[in-house]
Amino acid sequence: MTTRAPRIRVQRRPVHGVLLLDKPLGLSSNDALQKAKWLLRAEKAGHTGTLDPLASGVLPLCFGAATKFSALQLDAPKTYEAIALLGTTTTTGDAEGQVREQRQVDPAQLTPERLAAVQAQFTGPIRQVPPMHSALKKDGRALYEYARAGLEVERPARDVEIFKLNLALTQTDQAQAAIKIRVTCSKGTYIRTLGEDIGQALGCGAHLVFLRRIDTGGLGVERCITLEQLQAMDEDQRLAQVQPAQTLLAGHATITLDEQEAGRFLSGLRRRGPWPDAPAVAVYAEQPHALLGVAHVRGGELIPDRLLSPLEIQQILQGAPRADHNTPLSAAH
Repeated sequence: MTTRAPRIRVQRRPVHGVLLLDKPLGLSSNDALQKAKWLLRAEKAGHTGTLDPLASGVLPLCFGAATKFSALQLDAPKTYEAIALLGTTTTTGDAEGQVREQRQVDPAQLTPERLAAVQAQFTGPIRQVPPMHSALKKDGRALYEYARAGLEVERPARDVEIFKLNLALTQTDQAQAAIKIRVTCSKGTYIRTLGEDIGQALGCGAHLVFLRRIDTGGLGVERCITLEQLQAMDEDQRLAQVQPAQTLLAGHATITLDEQEAGRFLSGLRRRGPWPDAPAVAVYAEQPHALLGVAHVRGGELIPDRLLSPLEIQQILQGAPRADHNTPLSAAH
C-alpha cells in the first residue's frame, strides 16, 4: 500500500494588479489562471475572456482590485494571427474536429485579386453564425454539450465587426495550401468561424490549424510572460511581473482629487468640477497618489462606477515602491 505525500497548503496573500500571460497551447484559460494564481499565492483572481486550449497568446490575468476592471478587456478589440488550411472542413472548425468534407485546391485560382475581394467581403460589420463547439447557451445548455451529443441546433447569426483584415496565401509544413489571417475584430467574433467562412468564399472550404492572440485592448504579446518563465523566478521576481491595475485603464481620461474630495468620491458620492463630459475616467487621489476607481463625467458631475475599497488601496500603497515603477500616471485637474 502506497502512502500519498501530504498536500502542501499554500499560504494565500492579497495581490493586486495584472499579469500579462502568454497562454500556452493545450491549457484552458482557467487552467492557466489557476497555475499563475498558485505561483503568486494570490487570494483572488480572474481572467479577461477565454482562449481555447488550441489557441495561444495574450491573456491578461487580473488579481485582487484589478478584477473590478476585467470587463473592460472583455469588450476590447482583439488582434489574432491564424492559419486556415484550405480544402478540408471539420466538425469543429479547427484541427480538433473530425473531417467533414475534402475538396481539391487549385492555388492558381487563389490570385491576389481573389484574396483582395474576399478580404473586402469580410471587412467591416459582418454577421456570424456561432459554432456549435462554443460556450454560448441555448435553453440553458452550452452549445458544445449539444455538439458532443451529436446534435446541431439552430443558432441566430450575430453582428460583429472586423476592423482590419489581411489575407495572404501560404503553405503548411506539409506543403498544403493555406491562408494566413491577421485580423483585428470586435468582442464576440469567432476566428474559427471566420476561417471557415473565408474558405467557403474561396470555394474550397477551410479549418484553422493555428491561432494566436497577439493583442487585446492595446496590450501586446511582446509585454507578456510565459508560465515557464514565471515558474523559474523567485517570489519577488514573480510579484514584480504583476503590473498595476491601471494597466487596464490606458484608454481612460484621468482626474486627480485632493484628500477631502478623494474621501467623498471613495464613499460613492458624486463630485462637481470643471471637467468635460467623458464616458470613462480613471480617478486618482493626489496624496498619497493612488487609484480610487473608475467613473464617468456628465454635466460637470464625476459619477463613480467601480471603486476600490480602502483596504485594497492600503494594500496597494504598501507595495507601491515595487508596483509603481512601470506605471505611466498622468493627472488632469
